[in-house]
Amino acid sequence: MEHSVIATKSAPGAIGPYSQGIKASGGFVFTAGQVGLVPATGNLVGPDIASQTTQSLQNLKAILEASGANMSRVVKTTVYLTDLADFAAMNAVYATFFNDAPPARTTVQVSKLPKDARVEIDAIAVV
Repeated sequence: MEHSVIATKSAPGAIGPYSQGIKASGGFVFTAGQVGLVPATGNLVGPDIASQTTQSLQNLKAILEASGANMSRVVKTTVYLTDLADFAAMNAVYATFFNDAPPARTTVQVSKLPKDARVEIDAIAVV
């Protein structure tokens, strides 16, 4: 199967041996999980769940756009929260990015995320 690496300076660079995203033959785009890192600084945008969710989704949007896709082409996301008590606040921000025909989604609580982030989100989209 053919695939190409997606890389953009509009999203944080990988902090390990992985790609920001992969565009696979068949028209699928798979993104790496994105936490609320500001691309220019590599630091978390802020301590609150709303700002981190917003930045995570802006990072995903940048990767998708670099692949030729966009947020309306997302078919599946996975949301990782360090505290499910943040679900409502995360969901309120998430809804602003996916207001028409939102993608399928899985949300789980995890014990820890990179950079001590509170949320990480990945996506699968169709180009």
